Amino acid sequence: MSSESIETRSRILQAALDLLEVRQSKGVRMTDIAKQAGISRQAVYLHFSTRAELLIAATHYLDELKGSEERLMASRSAKTGVERLDAFIKAWGAYIPEIYGSLKALLAMKDTDEAAAEAWRQRMQDVREGCEAAIKALEKDGMLASTYSPDQATDILWVMLSARNWEQLTIDCNWSQDKYIETLSSLAQHTFIGDNK
Repeated sequence: MSSESIETRSRILQAALDLLEVRQSKGVRMTDIAKQAGISRQAVYLHFSTRAELLIAATHYLDELKGSEERLMASRSAKTGVERLDAFIKAWGAYIPEIYGSLKALLAMKDTDEAAAEAWRQRMQDVREGCEAAIKALEKDGMLASTYSPDQATDILWVMLSARNWEQLTIDCNWSQDKYIETLSSLAQHTFIGDNK
């Protein structure tokens, strides 16, 4: 891909992110993105064949801008399952407020917009994979509470760490970010770590 093509792709992705932040539940059309990026709609389609592809790429681009891979290093390099669980909760919990605008927009649009729904599903699948890795690390160490199967524990952790729960606790209940992460970490440890800790 030429440097000009890479630059155009980045402009398109940034335009999509900007519009998601501003318009949120009003929806974001390819025409809107093209106008925001200062290019033709056809040029957008040269880079992204569908809106779903573009919205998914925009979430990945946001991850690149925010350094999500670096944020997950502590979790991925953790020596124990307990450390991995704690590091993942801290990484994702700290990341939610930084990408909240795009999360809220996709969540608001997903029930009536299939492209937004697909981008939301992809984003949530990525989070679920992080939850699953943490739970499997606990299981490997023999630390997972016998109350739940690994699949059930993954499901529960995934729901605990949902953007909606973060929104309710930090915005509606006015919790600080530190209190949110500390409480979720403690709750997860009490829920998923067995008596053999």
